Amino acid sequence: MGENNQLRDVFDAIADPTRRRLIRLLAEKEEIPLHELTAQFQMGRTAVSKHLTILKEAGLVYDRKVGRETRFRLNAAPLREVQDWVAFYSKFWGLNMLRLQHLLEEEEE
Repeated sequence: MGENNQLRDVFDAIADPTRRRLIRLLAEKEEIPLHELTAQFQMGRTAVSKHLTILKEAGLVYDRKVGRETRFRLNAAPLREVQDWVAFYSKFWGLNMLRLQHLLEEEEE
């Protein structure tokens, strides 16, 4: 799969708390083997692998084989879409809160 060939929506991929935790763990280290990731959760290796597959489909995770071990690393670039979306609405709410503040100040006068 190519880097820009996302099979899954980034928002869908980050919707699950387990996947958000995986992203955080991967952000803290350059690369993490599957067994180390699995040790961080109260679920089996298969369940963690399914979550990692969803993150891979969204382009958020890369993996590579090193002998019999699979190692994972974060690709944060697709999170830019989420950042842009949140930034738009942050601006929207900031402007509306400013308008509300002005309205309340006018009513006090």
